Amino acid sequence: MSTQSPDTQTESETDPQAERLERKEERADEAASSTTETAEDTVELKVFRYDPEIADKQEPRFDTFHVPRKQGMTVLDALMHARDHFDSSLTFRHSCRQAVCGSDALFINGSQRLGCQTQIQDLNNSDTVRVEPLPHADVVKDLVVEMEHFYDQMESVEPYFDPSEEPEGEQLQSRENREKIKMSTRCIWCGACMSSCNIAAGDNEYLGPAAINKAYRFYFDEREGEERQQERLEIIEQEHGVWRCQTQFSCTTVCPKDIPLTEHIQELKREAVKSNLKFW
Repeated sequence: MSTQSPDTQTESETDPQAERLERKEERADEAASSTTETAEDTVELKVFRYDPEIADKQEPRFDTFHVPRKQGMTVLDALMHARDHFDSSLTFRHSCRQAVCGSDALFINGSQRLGCQTQIQDLNNSDTVRVEPLPHADVVKDLVVEMEHFYDQMESVEPYFDPSEEPEGEQLQSRENREKIKMSTRCIWCGACMSSCNIAAGDNEYLGPAAINKAYRFYFDEREGEERQQERLEIIEQEHGVWRCQTQFSCTTVCPKDIPLTEHIQELKREAVKSNLKFW
């Protein structure tokens, strides 16, 4: 039982606002003290900051946080530590932390990567980590970018089965056909490939590697009806479809699921050529 009388209680014990200010000052002191630690103990995290709703933060800048280094730490872990201990306004997307949801695709040390999949110790310069939002996308706040255009491009290839006739019973797929399209089914809609594509950066109507890969997944599925298959091919061989790809392999390089995106695009090009051949 406490022997302290109500009259002797401190202001921070009676005023919630004072408690919050005290905790904020403690976090600030912790952040300041962390800068004095040695490089072996911390990771220097340089994070892009931008907030269009606050006048003092409308000018893009980089904030630096010194995060304690831990074995197996990912970039997402470091960002969460910076947010939870130093600046609660730091904004970024994340969900599953298992490279499945695709929500934490970021521009890390000059390359598109998943924050949860990227271990700091595996980066070339693990003492300093520079984190930016995905290039070629409008920034909403800090590391969050607008994804609506990317989703529109994905939907434009109609990424779902639409059989010409109602199937009777179960539609079986051969093991060989499953193997052919297996890699294309691994797409997690993270947008890393679209961000890395120079063609997509200059052509807002280009379907992009992710959408074309999704078309590949259904076009080569043996359960797709011939009529529907031809309709899907017409979608991807349009002016802003597969023919805009210049085979730079940047999308394949950054794909976190190792999908051979460029190869899939080239194979659909061959299918488009064959469908237009006439023998008479």
